[in-house]
Amino acid sequence: MHRRDFLNYGLAIGASSAHFDAWSADKWGSYLGYPTGWAGQFSKLPEYRVGNYSGGFETMFPHHTLAPSDTPLQLAETLMKDFQFSWRLSKKTIGQYLDSWPATGLIICRDSNILFEEYRHQRTAAMRLTSWSMAKSVTSLLLGICIDKKLIRSYDDTPEMYLPELQGTLHGAISLRNLSNMSSGAQILHERDNAIIYPTAYISNTANISKTVAAWNQRKEEQGRTFNYNELCPLTLGMVIRKVTGASLSSFAQNALWIPMGAQSAATWTTDSEKNEFNCIGFAATLRDWARLGTLIANKGKAKGNQVVSEQWIHEFTRWGELDKQVKFDVVSPGVGYKAHMWHIKPDGSRLSFNGHHGQRVMIDMPTRTVLVHTAVEHDGNWKNELYELFDAATKI
Repeated sequence: MHRRDFLNYGLAIGASSAHFDAWSADKWGSYLGYPTGWAGQFSKLPEYRVGNYSGGFETMFPHHTLAPSDTPLQLAETLMKDFQFSWRLSKKTIGQYLDSWPATGLIICRDSNILFEEYRHQRTAAMRLTSWSMAKSVTSLLLGICIDKKLIRSYDDTPEMYLPELQGTLHGAISLRNLSNMSSGAQILHERDNAIIYPTAYISNTANISKTVAAWNQRKEEQGRTFNYNELCPLTLGMVIRKVTGASLSSFAQNALWIPMGAQSAATWTTDSEKNEFNCIGFAATLRDWARLGTLIANKGKAKGNQVVSEQWIHEFTRWGELDKQVKFDVVSPGVGYKAHMWHIKPDGSRLSFNGHHGQRVMIDMPTRTVLVHTAVEHDGNWKNELYELFDAATKI
């Protein structure tokens, strides 16, 4: 099924009785060989998620490819033995955790040492896992590099200073800071309006990010007042990054981030019909390269002896100033903070994460430089609290 067919027929069309028999026997598609394609209704049907999240989307959407480094950052294996973590009134192993939840892969590393690595649902270390909103955190790193290189003069500049097509529009006048802090003031609701944004900016054969951003002009409140998570904020930042670099996000990311940090494998990034990255989602990489990204942050922007992202930008997204009050820890929601497309689970900014739909995480503990990468295909249940306890125990090894 092509993208146009997918839209024309809604998220609907019938599957065979065998399809539903397989679902009842195995929710995640093992019986069907972990199928891929539009028959999975983008992400609605769970038996298509394993396959689509590990390569299927690359056959469904146009995308750019990022070349890896010729001299990748080498990762040693110093595997933990007999590791357990406390959960409720008992001790559990990571294997028991993975048996309990629909994870596809989990890596724990510190510096250049892999402490644990395991895959489920027949996924392997060679497979790229396509992100949902973890791509927003990749966008944040690219924004920081643009500021580091003085391609952007100030974090508090506005998009219309760089993009004539956004002059006089709502998103053109929002500061880059408030865009990255999801505080645009736009009248938008994530749960409702993705049904408009995804077709017009991503899925259809005429999808156009720039037109969608420019046309969204209804304001709810002044910018910077309230955290309101939505896709248009990172999409606007992506437009600015493309303009100031004169390149696609993928090309810039390849040369300024992916190769310098020592990626071992190619990555991909899905696009709209104009070949512009739909950069709120769609960045795909192996778990080991996701771990290298987390390690880059844990090492304050350094990799292979080079400062890939400035320590100043790492400091920026692990702290809150006077202009970031609306996204401080416990203000976004109890026990949660946000800054520059990074989520925080400690009030001092020392533990942050890339978060994606259906259980995707890159978690970073700054004091111990411990990184955990977790990919999955569902977010229901209490997996998150259990994973956080697992990670907390891993930081104490």
